[in-house]
Amino acid sequence: MTLRALDVTWTRSRKVVLVGVTVDPVPGSVVGLLGPNGSGKSSLLRLLAGLDRPDSGTVELNGRPLSAMTRRDLARVVAMVGQHADTELDIRVADIVRLGRLPHRRMLGADPGADGAVSDALAATGLSDKGDRLWHTLSGGERQRTQIARALAQQPTQLLLDEPTNHLDIAHQLDILSLVRELDLTAIVALHDLNLAAMFCDQVVVLSGGRVVAAGTPATVLTEELIASVYGVSCRVGSESGTLSIRFEAPRRR
Repeated sequence: MTLRALDVTWTRSRKVVLVGVTVDPVPGSVVGLLGPNGSGKSSLLRLLAGLDRPDSGTVELNGRPLSAMTRRDLARVVAMVGQHADTELDIRVADIVRLGRLPHRRMLGADPGADGAVSDALAATGLSDKGDRLWHTLSGGERQRTQIARALAQQPTQLLLDEPTNHLDIAHQLDILSLVRELDLTAIVALHDLNLAAMFCDQVVVLSGGRVVAAGTPATVLTEELIASVYGVSCRVGSESGTLSIRFEAPRRR
């Protein structure tokens, strides 16, 4: 099953946000959405999640337009983890994860698969021993893993993540993306860190000004010339142990 955007253009508050964008992942791959702030990464994820509709072009799931699907049916297949997830309620980890089962509830709230799905999601994210922990006692990395577990409890085939490593230390960044890499689904991840994208993504799509300026494997896309053009910074791109390595140069003071 494939979730893809085909030549989508979207205007928000009279501002053109995306222009002719196509993203067509290989099933089971990890696709990184790259680009500076304001390039359209989060907006594209919203279209892919069905939260907004493009002005032109289509977003499809297995060849079927999202506009022809109910929110419930879509949520059984596509899960999204946003940038900012918080609550003022002191809720247990297991109860947060159980929220992912809402699309699967039957009449009168019955969901025979809930316990197994929640247990599997907690295990997949390394949280099996933290189901009774309260949200406000968790570290940043544990909170992010809890949100991913909630998404996995939906049992999706498509996972969308908007800056999942934001505000995390290096160890937790590697932990979260290693987890995503090991999942048996298609993941589309908005990232700022180009080195993390090179380490964990099969394909990358680079956005600038709402347009796709490059797409392909990290090794073919993340060149010194492209990074200078899109991000306005100088760098040196090399390879260490078969993995692309990007070293940024500090700007010279005038």
